[in-house]
Amino acid sequence: MLIYVGIAIIAIAVILFILSFFMNDRFESLESQIEQLSISTMQDAYQMKKKIKILEEELLTNSTDTQQVASRDFQPLLIQKVYELSQQGYSPTDISKNTDLSVHDIQTILKNY
Repeated sequence: MLIYVGIAIIAIAVILFILSFFMNDRFESLESQIEQLSISTMQDAYQMKKKIKILEEELLTNSTDTQQVASRDFQPLLIQKVYELSQQGYSPTDISKNTDLSVHDIQTILKNY
């Protein structure tokens, strides 16, 4: 009788061990979700820092260069730079690399100018 119980326990242990390889790992999916959240948070933080840098630049140029007049009206220095680079024949992609603005922002500035 004791031999049958021992064999049954060993058989159940082997079956459970084999089944454990086919079970979904909850920690793996949780780890993947945390990794995705971390990546998106870092991307958002990078974009926010970039936009804050642009705003600070515009605020600093507005406070120090209040007497400076653009070719059409009073414009922030960054918008003037975008317009001047466009007049020199640079593409929106090249202007984007030079000013740290997105291509969409460059096109919007040029459209409104």
